[in-house]
Amino acid sequence: MSTEYLTRRTEIETYFDRTAVKAWERLTSDAPVSGVRARVRAGRDEMRKTLLSYLPNDLRGLRILDAGCGTGALAVAAAERGASVTAIDLSSQLVDVARDRLPPNLDVNFLSGDMLDPKLGTFDYVVAMDSIIHYRTPDMINIISGLSKMATKGMIFSFPPRTVPLALLWGVGKLFPRGDKSPAIEPQPPKKLRAALAKIDGIKLGRSHRVATGFYISEALELCK
Repeated sequence: MSTEYLTRRTEIETYFDRTAVKAWERLTSDAPVSGVRARVRAGRDEMRKTLLSYLPNDLRGLRILDAGCGTGALAVAAAERGASVTAIDLSSQLVDVARDRLPPNLDVNFLSGDMLDPKLGTFDYVVAMDSIIHYRTPDMINIISGLSKMATKGMIFSFPPRTVPLALLWGVGKLFPRGDKSPAIEPQPPKKLRAALAKIDGIKLGRSHRVATGFYISEALELCK
């Protein structure tokens, strides 16, 4: 991967481990939050349901990689449907929260590290929810290509589509000091991204769905083998 990818990966890890873990722990819980964060929470809930709906209803006997698992909600939901889940995130602090929240008797292995680590092996499906949104287009395509090679049946991920509302939100975000916000989201032109992904050997573009709830704008995309 590029030097820019490695730099951004370090920024993301540092941000979540040192700055944002408490905020994300609260956002991904049932605790009361502000109106803006409530809309973000609702958007993330809808996106998670969308990605899970692209998987088979019965996941018994299937292995899932949750790439960028955060506090583990998607991993738990997949395991409740019978999957054996490996869930990995750069932030060891978020992974600790996910382990603490894991219900008993579910087959989920939470790890901290790089989701592209070849030691993880192969899976039936790879799911990446809002975990590659901070990378620029060339690195994002390389990440998706790498993750898709780890999947034998398909990959599902979300990305920030380049839209007028998202561009406005992105512009407002640039006004805040870097220490007060996460590494910048990198909106992607959907048509160009799809065209680039269509050139990757062995995959076909599948279903897609856009979620927009105020400050949360993200698009799901399915890659089939």
